[in-house]
Amino acid sequence: MLRLDLHIHTRASHDCLSSYTDVVTTARARGLDRIAVTDHNEIEGALRVRDLAPDLVIVGEEVKTAEGVDVSGLFLSEKIPRGTSALETVEAIHEQGGLVYVPHPFAGGKGTGPEVLEAIATHVDVIEIFNARVHREEANRRARDWAEERGLPGGAGSDAHTLREIGRGVIEVPDFTDREDFLAALRQGRVVGRSSSYLVHLASTLAKFVPH
Repeated sequence: MLRLDLHIHTRASHDCLSSYTDVVTTARARGLDRIAVTDHNEIEGALRVRDLAPDLVIVGEEVKTAEGVDVSGLFLSEKIPRGTSALETVEAIHEQGGLVYVPHPFAGGKGTGPEVLEAIATHVDVIEIFNARVHREEANRRARDWAEERGLPGGAGSDAHTLREIGRGVIEVPDFTDREDFLAALRQGRVVGRSSSYLVHLASTLAKFVPH
């Protein structure tokens, strides 16, 4: 079985200071086999980390939409522009052969929320059913229920903005070779996760004021 953390940030995000090298070193030390690097509105960090560890990295991006919510793309080759509608965002992800991954859908302000989620439901490939930064179990449970009701695979991620968080949200899956295999593997996945400390939110807030 492979251990995947599908939601990790690097210093390419405005609220994270984790260096590319440290992300790779920490992920390997935590026994992770694949990580999705999903910086805010940017894929430069993911590309840099992939250069360091091609066997480890899935290139992604967490995109802020016009509605003010986040939608992520996985297996990307080009940056998705921020500020377009959620529907335009998911279409742009699919146009380049990426997968639409919805992070923390019921987490409140940054979550996609039921209205936007329903509007893009037929375009969604994966729902994040465990996010280690979401401290309300009800929010993760609602994500699991939503995925099950629609027959969608679930993913898990630490949403790590600090090195300490990497590996706190993991899904264990069979080996896969491509995107289609990846989706099939997630359907057989087992979530292994534990919530991060509330203090990690303070760390990412402070990181916004440090030159990158």
